[in-house]
Amino acid sequence: MRMAGRSHCVTALLLLYLAAAILFEQVIAAKSMPRAMFDANVLKDSMVQRINANPVAGWKAFMNPRFSNYTIGQFKYILGVKQTPPNAIVDIPVKTYIKSLKLPKEFDGRTAWSHCSSIGRILDQGHCGSCWAFGAVESLSDRFCIHFGINVSLSVNDLLACCGFMCGDGCDGGYPIFAWKYLVQNGVVTEECDPYFDQIGCAHPGCEPSYITPRCEKQCKANNQVWVEAKHFSINAYRINSDPHNIMAEVYQNGPVEVSFTVYEDFAHYKSGVYKHITGDELGGHAVKLIGWGTTEQGEDYWLLANQWNRGWGDDGYFKILRGANECGIEEDVVAGLPSPKNLILNFADVDGSADVA
Repeated sequence: MRMAGRSHCVTALLLLYLAAAILFEQVIAAKSMPRAMFDANVLKDSMVQRINANPVAGWKAFMNPRFSNYTIGQFKYILGVKQTPPNAIVDIPVKTYIKSLKLPKEFDGRTAWSHCSSIGRILDQGHCGSCWAFGAVESLSDRFCIHFGINVSLSVNDLLACCGFMCGDGCDGGYPIFAWKYLVQNGVVTEECDPYFDQIGCAHPGCEPSYITPRCEKQCKANNQVWVEAKHFSINAYRINSDPHNIMAEVYQNGPVEVSFTVYEDFAHYKSGVYKHITGDELGGHAVKLIGWGTTEQGEDYWLLANQWNRGWGDDGYFKILRGANECGIEEDVVAGLPSPKNLILNFADVDGSADVA
């Protein structure tokens, strides 16, 4: 009984710590930018011209139609990664790989696991700061196919609406590692059972992205599915050591991972090439899915990532970012977990939690 009481106390203290962190972030965000700048358009012709005229930029910019009506304030809202308090992750294991593990010079999860349709999907988070949930659910969906041969699309809405305070603040942002802990403890239903709430978006002039986090209903929209039976779980939640070799090894052996990084103004203008920050102010933290890596003909190493801003943004929804220099913190906060066979009805006998890379 004493141990149980102590556990509850630790959990309560952690929740209070996270609440204080969220409040502190909101206060800082409110003071960090003048109102006039907050209301300015995030896209700027001058920024596009400056980047495209830079001979060493390494990437091309354009006036992305995805954000043609967005103010800086609206754009900041969809950057939903909150900085995790250091004390909250001391018990999270960090995965490392031996240096002798041989890895290919180029790797793309879409071709390595071509039978997994989820890896090639580009989704749209709409006007909700739910990137932290998308990165986790998309990666776990991919890993179910890689490890168990099951093509399944899992529900971002379940995680976003039902994780509650443990994950952060819903559409106002969250913590990727706690999203993975939710996937371990509570699992996540299929997308068919609980589809994403923001399918329409906000397009009319002057429209504010004031989406409220959806309610947790715990009831399938699909009549042929039962909530508890539609749950898919992760076995564990862990971080990956920030050395690029470890990140590459994790993706190569287990599938796509969720990564967080700092977004600057110029990132909204990305079209193609290997992104690195050139100009503009820091706007917030964003989470995406890392699916591979490679090197350009010019010898520049890059990571290959899938964003969730629809296919109209960037390179058909994807982007590349400089690899090996921790550009924008891309290698600092990499998280993942392995899929669990719980609730699965498998059509093959050999399920050992491993997968061969094609």
